[in-house]
Amino acid sequence: MNKLLAALLVAGFASQAQAEVRITEWMYSGGSGEFIEFTNLGATAVNFAGWSYDDDSRTPGVFNLSGFGMVASGESVVITETSADTFRLDWGLAATVKVLGGYTNNIGRADELNLFDGTGALVDRLTYGDNTAAGGPRTQNVSGRAMSVAALGANDAKQWVLSSVGDVEGSYASLSAAVGSPGTTAFAAAVPEPETYAMLLAGLGLIGFMARRRA
Repeated sequence: MNKLLAALLVAGFASQAQAEVRITEWMYSGGSGEFIEFTNLGATAVNFAGWSYDDDSRTPGVFNLSGFGMVASGESVVITETSADTFRLDWGLAATVKVLGGYTNNIGRADELNLFDGTGALVDRLTYGDNTAAGGPRTQNVSGRAMSVAALGANDAKQWVLSSVGDVEGSYASLSAAVGSPGTTAFAAAVPEPETYAMLLAGLGLIGFMARRRA
């Protein structure tokens, strides 16, 4: 039993320790411009130096995301076609929310979102249509959000729905009357707190101590 518990603890710790950045929200057209949100759902901070974004040309390096710097565990960051200041004003975002403006390679009603790391490797992709039947919600003036954490990274826009005021994401109407929740996601709550890892490590230490005593 102790060996099994140890294996489960090790497996859980290892899987959660891997940083996972995911596309968590997007809107192709809105009052203050389109936006795409990325969230670090892993347990450790991620350095975005050399990371980039592109749409359906699937070319690393098109839009440089290095300006995000270190993205903390559970942190959401945003790129938009408008200026960062204009976007923050429209959505009422604090200066602490990282926004990179000036993205000009606009996405359309049916397009693809691609996130690449510093080596040019694909981290996440979301291909979507312009209606539910075609493969995704039409995100005009209303952002798209995943229906579950399982939808993140699955590249299946049929598992995404339109945001609505007061939904699980805490979506709200911006000054320009667009609806969404840029800069925050409900799935960040799934990121384990540091105390969780402390407990895992303590458990592993206790198991090791008991095993040595029995030996």
